[in-house]
Amino acid sequence: MSKSLERFLLIILDFIFIHLAFFIWIKWRWAMGFFATTSSSQMFILSMIVYFYWVMLFLFYGLYHIWYTRSRVDEFLSVLKVASIGIFLIFLITFDLEKDVKHPLQTSRMMIFAYWFLMVLLVSSGRVALRSLHRKLLEKGIGRRKAFIVGWGQKAKALFDMVQDSPALGYHVVGFVHHEDNYARRDQYKGVPVRCALNRLSQTVQRMNIQEILIALPRRSEKRLEEVISQCDGTSAGLKIVPDHYSMLLGQVRTNQLYGFPLIEIFPELMEPWEYVVKRGLDIMISLAAFVLFFVLSLLWAPLVIALQLSAPGPVFYAQKRVGKNGKIFRIYKFRTMIKDAERQSGPVWASDNDPRIPKAGKIMRKFRIDEMPQIVNILDGDMSIVGPRPERPHFVNILRKEIPLYSRRLRIRPGLTGWAQVKGDYDQTIDDVKKKLEFDLFYIENMSLRMDFKIMVNTVLVMLKGKGK
Repeated sequence: MSKSLERFLLIILDFIFIHLAFFIWIKWRWAMGFFATTSSSQMFILSMIVYFYWVMLFLFYGLYHIWYTRSRVDEFLSVLKVASIGIFLIFLITFDLEKDVKHPLQTSRMMIFAYWFLMVLLVSSGRVALRSLHRKLLEKGIGRRKAFIVGWGQKAKALFDMVQDSPALGYHVVGFVHHEDNYARRDQYKGVPVRCALNRLSQTVQRMNIQEILIALPRRSEKRLEEVISQCDGTSAGLKIVPDHYSMLLGQVRTNQLYGFPLIEIFPELMEPWEYVVKRGLDIMISLAAFVLFFVLSLLWAPLVIALQLSAPGPVFYAQKRVGKNGKIFRIYKFRTMIKDAERQSGPVWASDNDPRIPKAGKIMRKFRIDEMPQIVNILDGDMSIVGPRPERPHFVNILRKEIPLYSRRLRIRPGLTGWAQVKGDYDQTIDDVKKKLEFDLFYIENMSLRMDFKIMVNTVLVMLKGKGK
């Protein structure tokens, strides 16, 4: 069962059972004389309003985020938690201070708990039934995900045995990847061959359309792990690792127990699909508002552009190639702050403190980050977001990919006008600066949320007002 099909079936089942719970509850109230109206059209409209209320809650708490091997118990507990929160909010919204304080245990008010019971029972039943069907299909070999095991030793073979004994995990192991480079022997374990050496992982994953990579490296293989992660950047394969037991004892990792065997998901997508939609909507609305504000405040920034033209004649704007999401090349737009053809002699270089190529007016524009404002066009085009890692030039991306193993992680999401690295770090002047900012970028990617985006935007405004740019 594909992820999109599973999500579609979840939505259909929730639609049916949320409405069913509501109409059973209404019939119950009618039987007890608590409803004043019996209009079918009014009840249908009310039921749709209630349905959208629950859908918003389910989206907010991640009930439509697909966990491929989520257990039925976890599914029931998730529904129980969200239904309890939802009913509590309904109880507060409908609270009548005068009536409910004088008569706290009215039968009509206690009926809300009957609705809670119906919601938990019916919605969880539908979802558990879907999970049971999914599990049965996996056990019959239908819908399993093609997987590689990276490693060749006792740990890798033990992981293979566990996966074979637990078909409901949903993995179909089609090969091993030897943890040494340039390994050419044709070994196999229980009929499953070593497909390639580690330095051929990326090409083999793409050629065989591998969906999951299970990492079972020998102890103390940090460099090998970095290489696996680096090679899998740019592919759609999920990464899971068997942790080092020493690290587990130290409490340095959090594990998910799958049939008694611990696996850690590496670089999971933490932002829910609905959050990506809201994030894009906010990008468009904020960009349009900023576009209007930019022209309203033109009397403040226009003199700087004129001063720059007088001291260093040339075009007002300039476009430059940058690397975007998934390696897409696009043109970024900025106000020119340097002399014309600043890199004709030097080639691509980072700006530095007291850079002679930047006139005084250009330095002021950089200080308050006015030069970045034309990138509103890039955001509206969809090449950029308000918040995300800053896009880098192809020349530097090619260098940094070789120097920094995890650099390509930044290319998994849209680049941003501002980001965690911009409010916490400094401008890039050396490879060490880039390495430090990469830590901030990876922190953002692993913890991205609408709340964090809002925090970064507020901090960016403060940075602009304080003139901390360079």
